[in-house]
This record gives sequence, C-alpha cells and structure tokens, in this order.
Amino acid sequence: MGKDVEEHHGEFTAKDYTDPPPAPLIDPDELGKWSFYRALIAEFIATLLFLYVTVLTVIGHKSSTDPDKVSPDNANCGGVGILGIAWAFGGMIFILVYCTAGISGGHINPAVTFGLFLARKVSLVRALLYMVAQCLGAICGVGLVKGFQKGHYTRYGGGANMLAGGYSKGTGLGAEIIGTFVLVYTVFAATDPKRNARDSHVPVLAPLPIGFAVFMVHLATIPITGTGINPARSFGAAVIYNKEKAWDDQWIFWVGPFLGAAIAAAYHQYVLRAAAIKALGSFRSNPHV
Repeated sequence: MGKDVEEHHGEFTAKDYTDPPPAPLIDPDELGKWSFYRALIAEFIATLLFLYVTVLTVIGHKSSTDPDKVSPDNANCGGVGILGIAWAFGGMIFILVYCTAGISGGHINPAVTFGLFLARKVSLVRALLYMVAQCLGAICGVGLVKGFQKGHYTRYGGGANMLAGGYSKGTGLGAEIIGTFVLVYTVFAATDPKRNARDSHVPVLAPLPIGFAVFMVHLATIPITGTGINPARSFGAAVIYNKEKAWDDQWIFWVGPFLGAAIAAAYHQYVLRAAAIKALGSFRSNPHV
C-alpha cells in the first residue's frame, strides 16, 4: 500500500492509493509551527478578499437598479443581476481556493472547516482557529466596503443575508442545509485521495468544481436567503451592517450550514467511501482475480 502499484486492464491503468491517517483530535504541537500561522493568515486574507469583492458586487447591483437613481433612458439596465452575483461568489471561491489550497487547504468557510473536522481531516485546534480567522477576515472585508462606500453600503443593505419576504424560516433553513451540503460534498469529492491517485490532474482542477458548486447554489437560493452557505460571510456582513433584521435571521446562517456540512461529511465518509473501501478489500482478498 505504500507504493503506487499499477494494474493494467486493457487500456485502463489504476493506481493503488493510501488514505492519509486521521488528524489528531487535539494537536497542540501545531501551535509551535510557522506553517500553521501562515495557514491562518492565508484563511484570514482569503476570506477578507472574498467578502470585499462579493459584497461590493451585491451593493453595485442594487445601486445600478435603484429606481430612484436610474434614469428612464437606463431603465432597462438590470445591473449584473442574480447571474452576475452568483458568478462573483463562485468565481472568487475558484480563485481563492486555487491560491490558498497549498497553504491552508483553501477552506474560506467555517462550514467547510467543520465538515473536514468531522471527517478527521483537520484537528480541533486547527478547525477552531481557522473559523476565528475566517470570521475576522469577513468582518474586515465588509468593513473595507463600508469604509470606501459608506453611503451606498448603508442604503443598500450592506450585503447582509436576510430571509426574503414570503418565505418561512423553515424554508430558509432548508435552503441553507441543502446548499451547504452541495458545497461540502463537492469539496470532499474534489479532494478525495482515491481520485487524486487515479487522476493526476484532479488536484489542479479541484477549485473549479468547488467554485461551480458555489455558483449553482447561489443561483438557486439568492431569492430565498441571499445565499449564506458560509457562516463567516453572513456573520461578517451582520457585524458591520448591525441592523435588527440581519441578527434576527443570523441563526439560520449558522445552523443550516453546519447541519449541511455534517450531513455531507457523513454521506461521503460513511456511505460512499466506506462502500469503496469494502469493495477494494473484497477485490484484493479474492485469489481468483
């Protein structure tokens, strides 16, 4: 198992692989390593940039479609629209995961970190401090938006996630659970060590499906909750905007993503991967194959 073994079946080549050992539950030794603090800085800066660009996109869209500002000649201009906002979120995740994956793993989302912790991919110490760095980065990113465009920021809702009118809290919670499930499931699939061993190009392409997952979920759920699926994104916007409505619905953007991440981790680790491991063990123990 320690070596790559190739088995040729016609034109197909399958490489043996070894799953990395589970991360320790508590690993205080990480606190003495520069690589750990470098990863925290990467998560902080990545989340800051993520919130800065995406919240500016949301505010810019609302500004360009404000009926009190748009002249009759430009009435048909709809800004970037939901499609453009979804591209901003998905595109930024693609860029930032690509840039930071080799340093911190490119989580940029407490729900992703939580799911990877449940799967024992990261230690509790790393998971908790990643979440702190992500939330602080989100607050600073939205703070920059408000600092540069305070008038627009306040007038157009600060990019805060809020449950849209006409939807129940249960609907909003369900949207966040399913949306985060899609994202975290994609993260697990894109970084699966079995796939990495079989397809050497997968690590290079991993940020692409993750970014597309964010894009697709935003298309579906922007009309419901504005799309959270990232507690740091929702928390950072709520802290800087600091209006009652943003805080009233804040629990949805923590409970939903954490539940969705937990379900995705359980599904991938205990259903999909467990079945794959059993099948592989049965294949190797069969002397007639």
